[in-house]
Amino acid sequence: MFRWIPFLTYAAITAVTPGPNNILSMSNGSRKGFVGALPFNLGIWVGFTAVMILCTAFCGALSALIPRIKLPMLLAGAAYMVYLAWETFRSGPVEETAHTRDGFVWGLLLQFINPKIYIYCILSMEAYILPFYGDRPLSLLGFALLLAFIGFAFTLCWSAFGSLFKRLFSRHRKVVNTIMALLLLW
Repeated sequence: MFRWIPFLTYAAITAVTPGPNNILSMSNGSRKGFVGALPFNLGIWVGFTAVMILCTAFCGALSALIPRIKLPMLLAGAAYMVYLAWETFRSGPVEETAHTRDGFVWGLLLQFINPKIYIYCILSMEAYILPFYGDRPLSLLGFALLLAFIGFAFTLCWSAFGSLFKRLFSRHRKVVNTIMALLLLW
């Protein structure tokens, strides 16, 4: 019998914790407001969905390749997280910061280099889903869509959080940026 509570608990906790999608959604929400950040978040959803479907389809092959590609993926992922943490730490006041990477296309493309969502999908599939539904392609597609939706829902929450606390973030920019950068590194 499929264990829904442990699966959904894992999916929710993984999706709500800080990562590139959530931190950038919060940043966009604080700069542009919730509605203004929607194109970026919709790009995240479309890209997230594509990655979840591809990752689910190739989960067996990925498991076989992981020993060979693990180190390069870890290094690329770590370098990317350090870059995001640095950019978060050094970003200026909301009014001064010019962002060209906050629209739909950037949100979509970000998903293909976001190591957190690959880990999210592979662990979800390997630990919870494949043992029960490995031979049912439509069920696997449904789970991939569910994982993408859960991730999208939490990026919207982070965007709303950024929008609601815009003044606080502006007043205490350095402290907030330092905390967010450290969370990304962690």
